[in-house]
Amino acid sequence: MNILIMGMGYVGVTTGLVFAELGWQVTGLDTDTIKIQALSEGKLSFYEPGLDQLLKKHIATGKINFISSSEKGIRENNIIFICVGTPSDKDGSADLQAVRGAAQSIGTYMNDYKIITVKSTVPIDTNRKLVEWVKESQVYPHPFDVVSNPEFLREGSALFDSLNPDRIIIGSDNEQAANVIQSLYDSIKAPIFVTKPRTAELIKYASNAFLATKISYVNELARLCESLEVNVTDVTKGMGMDQRIGPHFLKAGIGYGGSCFPKDSMALLYTAKEQQVELSILEQVVAVNNSQSSHFLNIWEQKLGGFRGKTIAILGISFKPNTDDLREAPALSIIQQLQYKKVNLRVHDPIAKLPEALRSDTTQQFETLAITLQQCDAVILCSEWKVYREADWQQLRALMKDYYIFDGRNTLVGKEMTKLGYAYYGIGNR
Repeated sequence: MNILIMGMGYVGVTTGLVFAELGWQVTGLDTDTIKIQALSEGKLSFYEPGLDQLLKKHIATGKINFISSSEKGIRENNIIFICVGTPSDKDGSADLQAVRGAAQSIGTYMNDYKIITVKSTVPIDTNRKLVEWVKESQVYPHPFDVVSNPEFLREGSALFDSLNPDRIIIGSDNEQAANVIQSLYDSIKAPIFVTKPRTAELIKYASNAFLATKISYVNELARLCESLEVNVTDVTKGMGMDQRIGPHFLKAGIGYGGSCFPKDSMALLYTAKEQQVELSILEQVVAVNNSQSSHFLNIWEQKLGGFRGKTIAILGISFKPNTDDLREAPALSIIQQLQYKKVNLRVHDPIAKLPEALRSDTTQQFETLAITLQQCDAVILCSEWKVYREADWQQLRALMKDYYIFDGRNTLVGKEMTKLGYAYYGIGNR
């Protein structure tokens, strides 16, 4: 079985390389010829640990190749994975233009039976719409089936997650088509749940919304811990010992970001609104997340005696470590708020680059941690990169003008930082 992956973004490239690693013959398709050329040369357009080595490996083995011709890719492959982007519209709904475009290309160029598998995160009933879009575009009425196979990747550990998934979800109205897609994962040891397409689509959204809920719950709890002078880290450690709760996603911080949680939460709320159903808990989850960074900036400003005129280091601008993804990154919101307050900002991130729109004479990014911290009044840590945890903070202190550490991810050990002479403040940790 030959596999075509439509869309060479984060999900598409990861999916294609994992199938190549599992032994299948894979073709990556994207209409962006520059991206295809780069991939053919073994170059990724994003950062994800381990993927660059896997890309070079399977270009060499011939298990994966990259093309920009939709006609060639669709005609020569019988299993097609749609991995195109589904960004949010202004109203929170998912933009399905790329999915529809992929479906229309398939209908136009298909020459025999195809199994069309949707890996993109899509609203409920998209599979049904995709059937209509393909049929409308068919030149000849070739048979096909549509299957839902949502991804559950964590940026920064996508390769591990793909090869060691918690579960594999397959949604199909055709048992034979579901069995074919299931067979692609035969060498992976993981529970497989075969269900209906609508259920599979909802599982994806419901999973991400639930994880976002855990994060916002703990972040709101951290605000109470601030008032009670209780360490939220100790509270969540005790909570996580309960097997019914578990320790995952119970770390307080300045809010979630990235390409999934914000977008998928809004899309689920939009779907609920369409069905005239209120998801009040999820609405509050989004509200807490949107206000979390501002809440703690206000507290930190009081501790520092005002932000205006100060020089502050922002450490970590990607929404999480081990990725260069800036989508909905809380650090960017913090930078914009501090710029409004006329703060001099010195920015550092091991991988991610500060957007040009945020750069100025008073907001600059530096290559090393030591240069970034020079003559700073305070540090705001926004992403828990390993380089910050393992830094020599005793040596770095000598470079600073004043010694405030505002740890937006509870990454550093507060007691140790205090012993080194820092005024340390975490999230919900006094």
